Amino acid sequence: MNGEFIVLIDNKLYTYTKYEDIPENFDNLIKFKPDSPEPPHTEHQHEQIEEWNKKLQILMEKERASSHKNR
Repeated sequence: MNGEFIVLIDNKLYTYTKYEDIPENFDNLIKFKPDSPEPPHTEHQHEQIEEWNKKLQILMEKERASSHKNR
């Protein structure tokens, strides 16, 4: 998935354009903005859009796990 994804690691912001490039460990998720295809959307595009929330939840879980390690 492409878009703009910003994470904070050791007080530095890192920007990624591919979801797959986001590292496993980071301090905070700052921005989650997947690229949205122009409407009208195909059925395949709707399926991809429906996955966004799942991917966001995965990142939020990684953020929470990382914050617990740093305590």
